[in-house]
Amino acid sequence: MSDEQQPQDEEPSSEPAGADEKAEAAPEGGEAPAADPEAVVEEMRERLLRALADAENTRRRAERDREDALKYAITRFARDILAVADNLRRALGSVDDAAKAEGGAALEALLSGVEVTERELMNIFARHGIVQVDPQPGEKFDPNLHQAMAEVPGTGQPSGTVVQVTQTGFVIGDRLLRPAMVLVAKDAGAKDANGAAEPAEGAES
Repeated sequence: MSDEQQPQDEEPSSEPAGADEKAEAAPEGGEAPAADPEAVVEEMRERLLRALADAENTRRRAERDREDALKYAITRFARDILAVADNLRRALGSVDDAAKAEGGAALEALLSGVEVTERELMNIFARHGIVQVDPQPGEKFDPNLHQAMAEVPGTGQPSGTVVQVTQTGFVIGDRLLRPAMVLVAKDAGAKDANGAAEPAEGAES
């Protein structure tokens, strides 16, 4: 044997090359990579905007509910007091000109007092947003404000228009307290080519 010792062969490593680098690169404790800060900020901004929008909607809804409560708080009372207005109107309408002439100064003073009371009641209604619904003859029938009590043929008015009001209606704000009771025209009669109305059925020629 030679005196010089031959270098011993190194045992091959059982770990693949680069394993140490990968181990060093892996985060400690197996934690996931940190999220993108810009994405986190954007997500938080969107959440904040949604929360602010929800809060604003809630505030507006509460404000609207409060206004409605103030506006319509007297609805039930107003509906009951309409009977007083009706009775005042009936009292004034029950006295014709002949009765006024015969009644003398006493009756005239009484009627004057009733008229003043009715006007004051209407003024109070107006201050609280209560408005009278009193359609005029010939006005188109509105199912949102009027209630048809009967249809009247042969009036000469267009079909579907108001002929007469039997009881006035009232609204409070944009809500209906009571519809106006009306008679409605029916089958007014068609017009010929010259614009003249054709005679109604059963009319004498």
